[in-house]
Amino acid sequence: MTDQAPSEPYVWKNPLAAWGTDTGNAEAPSITVPDPRDTWRKTNAFKVATYPVGRLKYFVIWPNHGQKTWDRTRWWLTRRNLLNIKGLYNRKTAAAEKKILDRRPIYWALSLIVLMLAPLLFPQAQLNALLTAGATFGIFAAINVCWTLIIGTASIFSLATYAVVGTAGFITSLLSINYGLPWYLLPPIGAAIGLVFGVLIAAPALRLDGFYYALLTLGLNELFRVFFTTSKQFGAASGGLYGANSFISQGWAPLTQSLVAYYASFCLLVAALFVFRFINDKRLGRVLRMAPEKREAFAAATGVDYKRARITIFLATSVALGFIGGFYAAQYRGIAYSIFDFQTVLLGLAMITIGGIGRAEGAVLGTLVVIFLRDILLEIGPWRYLIIGCAMLGVVLFLNNGYFGIRKQFNAWRAKKRGEWRSTRTEKGGEALPEEATEIHDKDTLYFRRFDKVQRDYLKGLISPETIEEHRRQPLGQHSEALERVLLYFRRSKMEDKYALHAAGPRGPFKIIAFSGVRGVSPRLVDDREFFTLDEAYHAVFVRRVHDLLES
Repeated sequence: MTDQAPSEPYVWKNPLAAWGTDTGNAEAPSITVPDPRDTWRKTNAFKVATYPVGRLKYFVIWPNHGQKTWDRTRWWLTRRNLLNIKGLYNRKTAAAEKKILDRRPIYWALSLIVLMLAPLLFPQAQLNALLTAGATFGIFAAINVCWTLIIGTASIFSLATYAVVGTAGFITSLLSINYGLPWYLLPPIGAAIGLVFGVLIAAPALRLDGFYYALLTLGLNELFRVFFTTSKQFGAASGGLYGANSFISQGWAPLTQSLVAYYASFCLLVAALFVFRFINDKRLGRVLRMAPEKREAFAAATGVDYKRARITIFLATSVALGFIGGFYAAQYRGIAYSIFDFQTVLLGLAMITIGGIGRAEGAVLGTLVVIFLRDILLEIGPWRYLIIGCAMLGVVLFLNNGYFGIRKQFNAWRAKKRGEWRSTRTEKGGEALPEEATEIHDKDTLYFRRFDKVQRDYLKGLISPETIEEHRRQPLGQHSEALERVLLYFRRSKMEDKYALHAAGPRGPFKIIAFSGVRGVSPRLVDDREFFTLDEAYHAVFVRRVHDLLES
């Protein structure tokens, strides 16, 4: 700066003028540039009100690492670690620690242990009724675990699940009654029937999708219901087909029969959970997570054969459903026509919807809720079905993915509210509050955000009509100190959402685009306006950057 009177305009001297420059302008008029230290002092004088913060997310933490031992320990026949344990150093004490990141295996183990010991906890007055309901729960939970594989993982909206189970149950019951097949052959034969049934209804899945496939499978379910209910050889006169061989002896005491049925259904549920885990967490599940709904074109472009993966899962689950149908016939010595009822299909949908589609724990929890309301709370009469409907409606209206999506949804809502609350307590600019700073691991981020905020506050005072007019006259070349400081800040901005010019030809016209900041993701068009000179396009980008700076 030159020493001039306050009434005279300041002149920015080109420091390269003594050696000569290509631009030719040795000096440029400039607005008054304040001292940057004044902005820094004003920022330091501002103090944010601090409040007590809540505790951090709870983790079970042990001293010492031991991470290698846990990394080597895997589940039998899988590559999954026994527990997802991470070794780390405490940021405050610098002590070596380890913590469990994924506690779901622990919850599953505890839940299964509770189910195993549940008969010991049941009241003696209702023991037989609760064991009967528990056996029903085990079978329907196994069916719904397989069904959520079809709807959730494979994204095939099939309503023929109970048709597969019912068909396998009726045919195996007929074979056992007429030909004296033992009970241990019924589930394998049912699995073969399920495979045949799966091949027949998987073919339309290649041509139909969504609502139309659901209508087709619902029609198949009704077609098989009419066929079996009107067929004399399948027990049209008795409401079902009974008399098959069973692993539960009729000579046993009623309590013993109920206990055997309960634990047999429990074993069936565990087997279904293993099938879900081996399919959903293996290659098939990972492939289909690349091709969710409305992203099949992307998956196909990357070489993922998602149709084949879907059909494979559909056939595998059809085999499992047929096995369950044969098991159903072996446990109850036959099967009733109610397995085909539309009410059964709706209750099954309610079970997987309440718990959360695509999750094994959701299918089990939803089945537990519906079976408890339907088979235990008999004293409330038909009101229990209204409660089931209200529970399903509430999940659809207010939850994203069933009861097991509540935690994730609540965390997102809490983060949103926490951000809104913090924005009312801090200056408009982006500095971190004390309780927010505890959540940021890289402390360099805090220093950079503070420096960037101070710099933006300072540069906002340099934006004036004179600065904008100077850039309009000469977008490139030597500029005044105020404009040069602003341009240097714009040039060092991150690539994410950074503005650039796209030329339609060698000499234009030009349009403004913004980079995504992600490798492989194309830039987006910011404005449809076209600029026919390069200086005009440069100034348009500058004006847009100035607007973003003032709004930050």
